[in-house]
Amino acid sequence: MAPDSQPTLAWSLVIPVKLLAQAKTRLTGLDPEHRSRLVLAMAADTVAAAQQARPVASVLVVTNDGLVRDVAGDLGALVLADAPGAGLNAALGYGAAYAREHWPERGVCGLAGDLPAMQPAELAAALDEAAGLGVAFVPDAAGTGTALYAAAPGSAFQPRFGPESRRRHLADGAAEITAPILAGLRQDVDTVDDLRAAAAIGLGPRSLAALAFDGWRV
Repeated sequence: MAPDSQPTLAWSLVIPVKLLAQAKTRLTGLDPEHRSRLVLAMAADTVAAAQQARPVASVLVVTNDGLVRDVAGDLGALVLADAPGAGLNAALGYGAAYAREHWPERGVCGLAGDLPAMQPAELAAALDEAAGLGVAFVPDAAGTGTALYAAAPGSAFQPRFGPESRRRHLADGAAEITAPILAGLRQDVDTVDDLRAAAAIGLGPRSLAALAFDGWRV
C-alpha cells in the first residue's frame, strides 16, 4: 500500500424486501404469480450484485417473505425478519441498528431491492465516494427518489426512502452522488417503463430468466 493511500471502508448493506404478493403492483401486464416471480428475481439479482461489490462486507436482507428469505440466504445474505413491520424506512433502520451493533467500524448503507441492472462496480464506486462524505445518497433514475443511502461510521443513519426522497435527503444535509457510471444502480423498477429502461442497461440473469419463463418481453 502506498504511504498516502487509505484503506477502503467496509460496508454493511441493508436491503429491505416486501412480501412478494404485495410488491410492484404497478407492473401491469403480469398476473400476480408472474409478478411475484419477477420481483423475487430482481431482488435476487440485487443481492447477488451487492455481494460481489468490493467494499461490501455483509449484505443484510430484511423481509418477512419466506421465498425471499430462502433465496437471499442461499446467496449468502444474512436474513432478518422485518420485526418492525412498519414499512421501508423502519426496515432499513432495523437492519442498520443490527449492523452497527455487530460491526460498528463499518459504514451502513440502505439499498433498494429492485435494481436488476446494478453492477458490482457501480455500487463499489458509490460506496467509495460515500465513505468520504459522511452521509450520502444516490438518486433514482427519475431524479426524485432514492436508490442508495449511506452513512459512514459516526454519522446518523436516517433514510427517507419514498416519494420525493431526494428532496428530503438533500434537506437533511446528505450529499448527492450522481456519477454517470451509476446507470444500473439508479434504475429501480416500479413500472413497465422502468423495466424496459433496466433491460436497455442490462438485466441480471435471474430477472432475464424470470421474464423468459413467463414469455414476457420488454
